[in-house]
Amino acid sequence: MSAADYRFCPRCATPLAAIAADEDGGRKTRQRCPACGFTHWNNPTPVLAAVIECVDRDGQVLLARNAAWSGRMFGLITGFMEAGETPQAGIAREVDEETSLHVEQLALIGVYDFQRMNQVIIAYHARARGEIRLSPELAEYRLFAPHEVRCWPAGTGHALADWLRSRGIEPRWFDAPRA
Repeated sequence: MSAADYRFCPRCATPLAAIAADEDGGRKTRQRCPACGFTHWNNPTPVLAAVIECVDRDGQVLLARNAAWSGRMFGLITGFMEAGETPQAGIAREVDEETSLHVEQLALIGVYDFQRMNQVIIAYHARARGEIRLSPELAEYRLFAPHEVRCWPAGTGHALADWLRSRGIEPRWFDAPRA
């Protein structure tokens, strides 16, 4: 549910309103319930992402196309962190669920602000192996030599670019299609 969809108090069903109040960081205007005082914090959601290096396929990078995406955009494997799991366990789970690959090694690439989706992306380099079998979430995948990959100028594309730079490869960019 996006912030725009969050219009009523989940406690008392009163319409939320933009109300300013003093908080630890100063005065903030947020969606609040004028009846019971509930505050919709609208904090970013942690999303996990992986640049998957297929160690049993000459170190090629796996990019996949989400079944819900229009067009032919291929991106990193991503997913939401679940309650009670570490980011490392979460991305290993997502890689396994979405590709059937077994993660052997993880290294943090970085943390990226993705305000358009109200998310914080925690991106990892995952060295993985196994037979690739896609979940129904993904329509298809492609394997690329790292120097052949093109980055997109949003979200996980910046993580991919940082990973390429860490390998001494200057990223090449393309304009991502608008959804």
